[in-house]
Amino acid sequence: MSRGRGGGRTSWVRFAAVFVAGSLAAAAVLTGVARGALAASFTVAGTSFKTTADKLEGEGFVQFGGVVQGSGDAHPVAVSGFRSAVLDNFCQSVLLRSMPVVGDITLRLTSPGPGGMAATNMIIDVAELSGDLTLVNAEIGIDAAAAGKGPDELRGPPGAYAQQADRATAVGLRQTAWSTTAHTLRLKNLHLALRSGAAECY
Repeated sequence: MSRGRGGGRTSWVRFAAVFVAGSLAAAAVLTGVARGALAASFTVAGTSFKTTADKLEGEGFVQFGGVVQGSGDAHPVAVSGFRSAVLDNFCQSVLLRSMPVVGDITLRLTSPGPGGMAATNMIIDVAELSGDLTLVNAEIGIDAAAAGKGPDELRGPPGAYAQQADRATAVGLRQTAWSTTAHTLRLKNLHLALRSGAAECY
């Protein structure tokens, strides 16, 4: 990059144009997701993200161990699936470190209030989870290949440990994950913000 004054100014203009265009594209996609018009997939290559909710109510829950690959590194995860889920006071954030020119940036999505986020056939690659969990009609220690209460066609490797339940409730949810996919996802009163530095959900 040129060190001259004109070159520096051109670089700033180009950065601003790309940054604004990217933000507008993200906003358009998220508007579609918020209206339930799109399937959703949250994955940031090589970067985990954080999610919080006052309460999660899930139907058709299954969980088993797995591994995800990102940026050359493999990460052990708990693959967690829900046929449907509703979260109160939903927050999701990803910290993007050492971005050109601006440094650390946090992308943060929030959907406040009861039922702020709702999803169907949601699958999450969980790295860390905390909260108060209640399972209804739980089956613990079953073969992952035989777990059938979760999203359609979600099965683990034969012989692997798994658990499932008709319903799952988590209060005070705090979660770090590598990816989330859902058949449909709705975000009420969605707010997207890009903030300088670390401004994660927790």
